Amino acid sequence: MGTALDSRLNDKVALVTGAGSGIGRASAIRFAAEGAKVLCADIDTQAAEGTVGLIAEAGGAADSVGLDVTDQAQMEAAFERAVEQFGKLNVLFNNAGIAGSEWQQTIDVNLTGVHNGLLRGAKFFAANGGGSIINTASVAGLAGLTGPHVTDDPDEIQPNVGAYVAAKHGVVGLTKQFAVTFGRFGVRVNAIAPGYIVTPMTAEARSDDATEEYLISLHPLGRLGQPEEIAAAASFLASDDASFINGVTLPVDGGYTAR
Repeated sequence: MGTALDSRLNDKVALVTGAGSGIGRASAIRFAAEGAKVLCADIDTQAAEGTVGLIAEAGGAADSVGLDVTDQAQMEAAFERAVEQFGKLNVLFNNAGIAGSEWQQTIDVNLTGVHNGLLRGAKFFAANGGGSIINTASVAGLAGLTGPHVTDDPDEIQPNVGAYVAAKHGVVGLTKQFAVTFGRFGVRVNAIAPGYIVTPMTAEARSDDATEEYLISLHPLGRLGQPEEIAAAASFLASDDASFINGVTLPVDGGYTAR
């Protein structure tokens, strides 16, 4: 017999973007484990299919779709696919993101991509009795980022150092605005601000021992986070347990933003 947690998302259908790896994969698996049917969306269709396979092995229900979040038409198609496969849609986890890219690509994926999901999701849920939207922000959406001291020459600082921070601050702002605008329709919009998490996105930084040690030092808990810890927060925000939570950006960061 399952626990209450096992069934917390029963009768819900969730669309997770960036579901092929990292936080997205962990969240799709967690949603399914709690009873949701999950559409796993990713620009890497094979990776999304891999997540579906893991969910199926555990006895869950899922399907996959290729999705470039910067393309509004593809976002529309993903919503249609969810309804076609599962009959409805209740949860959108706007999670897809990139790091280490040039300014425009970073803004396109991390900010415009989230906006595309919000535009479609908020109107869809408003027309269908409500729903929950969760955005992946970052501690970079709440504060500036620091790194190991590597240069005294300002000309050597990476020219796109602010792109990720700008995009994630934008996600925090969009979360508030859509929460205010669509709350009266029963649409809850919240965000999660992860600290540094052990995912493929942070693999390059973690490959250097000195950089990894520095990143760990930024978190008062003395370690980096795991994607399953972000997934746990996302599943809560997706559930009816969070029914009066709207417009919040929740740090899940080991105390990073408490410093």
